[in-house]
Amino acid sequence: MLVSLLTSILMLGGKLIAYAVSHSYAILADAAESVVHGVATSLAAFSLWLAAQPADRNHPYGHGRIAYFSAGFEGGLVFCAACAILVTAVFGLTQGAAHTDLGTGIAITGVLAAINLVLGAALVIIGRKHHSLIVEANGTHVLSDMWTSLAAIVGVGLVMLTGLAWLDPLVAMGMGLYVGWTGARLIRRSVSGLMDEVTPDLTRTIVEELDKAVSGGRIAAFHQLRCRQLNDELWIDVHLLVAGNLPITEAHARATAVENAVRSRFADRAVHVSSHIEPAEHDLAHPGGHADQPDPLAEPHGRV
Repeated sequence: MLVSLLTSILMLGGKLIAYAVSHSYAILADAAESVVHGVATSLAAFSLWLAAQPADRNHPYGHGRIAYFSAGFEGGLVFCAACAILVTAVFGLTQGAAHTDLGTGIAITGVLAAINLVLGAALVIIGRKHHSLIVEANGTHVLSDMWTSLAAIVGVGLVMLTGLAWLDPLVAMGMGLYVGWTGARLIRRSVSGLMDEVTPDLTRTIVEELDKAVSGGRIAAFHQLRCRQLNDELWIDVHLLVAGNLPITEAHARATAVENAVRSRFADRAVHVSSHIEPAEHDLAHPGGHADQPDPLAEPHGRV
């Protein structure tokens, strides 16, 4: 993230120079996106540091949720940049452009795009490997910056080949729409995380392991399964049903074995499993049922 922050400063300076020598609206739009990218990267770097801080008395679940705020804020800034790019493009279409040294502008932008391609790909790979939304979101933003640079190069190149100056702001407008779509995706993912939305694949993996415990005779059934994920951490809560006459020490040993089995399915994450042991005669223990908590999956999986 430090490399990304320093690179964002380099990108902004380089693109402003490219615009100064070319007076291209496409390159100006690319530079506008880099202004937002620098601000967003600064927040992302701080958020990554904060998310790594251990849990404390006031934050027993840690500080990782800042990742979703960071991604959402970055997405909002990207969307604002898209609006600025569109306004600039419309102005260029209506007022025309006075291009100067387009070749030098293309050369500078091309070098910057290559740097962003390498950096963005690395950030996305590292972010996904460590389940870090902050790093992955920043990598996505860097790659969107690369695509806007590439679009600027194409637009300016077409102007040089055809002499049609209006192609420059038209390409800038297309860049604005793409950047806006990227920002909307980041916002959507941020909202998903803040609302504790869990992917079906994640729930299905947990259910598969609990089904094995049922079929293997460790537990009679299970219910009240809930889970939430945050970066590289996963919290799982579940009620495990065992025979009512089973000694508490044996019931605890079985529950521990089931918890360890679930953890083993997510070796690349820090998994926190909390199980609640109940007698298999569930209707007697809970005559009111658990209507307030829906099942995570529609299919029956050895649950009561």
